[in-house]
Amino acid sequence: MHPAFADLLPSAGLRRGSTVAVLGSVSLLLALLAEATAAGSWAAVVGVPTLGLAAAEELGVEVGRLALIPRPGVEFPAVTAALLDGVDLVAVGAAGVNAQVARRLSARARHRDAVLLALGHWPGAEVELRCEPGRWSGLEAGYGHLRARGVVVHARGRGAAARPMSTRVLLPGPAGSVAQQEHNVHAIFSAEVG
Repeated sequence: MHPAFADLLPSAGLRRGSTVAVLGSVSLLLALLAEATAAGSWAAVVGVPTLGLAAAEELGVEVGRLALIPRPGVEFPAVTAALLDGVDLVAVGAAGVNAQVARRLSARARHRDAVLLALGHWPGAEVELRCEPGRWSGLEAGYGHLRARGVVVHARGRGAAARPMSTRVLLPGPAGSVAQQEHNVHAIFSAEVG
């Protein structure tokens, strides 16, 4: 887990057997996958047809350790269950997944010591991370390149994650991956967001 997110999760990282829902940001989902794949874990993304490999790589995901199943169709539960059996982290598009299937897949992740990351609301998720978009920086006097975007990530959940937490990060930071929010960007971001 990137240190910027460590305070948001009960065990300062993605705990094996857990289910985490990510709301409002594919970039946040990719940032969570980045640290794990860089450390040698394998990951898969199921049912997120708009996810791009170039964006994943820019945020630090080791794409050689990432399988994409963009449109599993009616086989979504079976494909996801099979991946949970053999892959460290499985990210899924949560749109249209009924509560019974969600509970079965979370139980499978627990049983197989995998991490299930849901992009969208997921019934029974231990932790829910919500990303509030912020201000982009890099354009000066109407020209330049977008370099970084300050966001606020909120976490809430059950058990050890019951106490709501928030952190400000750059997603992406100037180097393209997640970065701790610097003071000068923090001041600009605070004035913009409140």
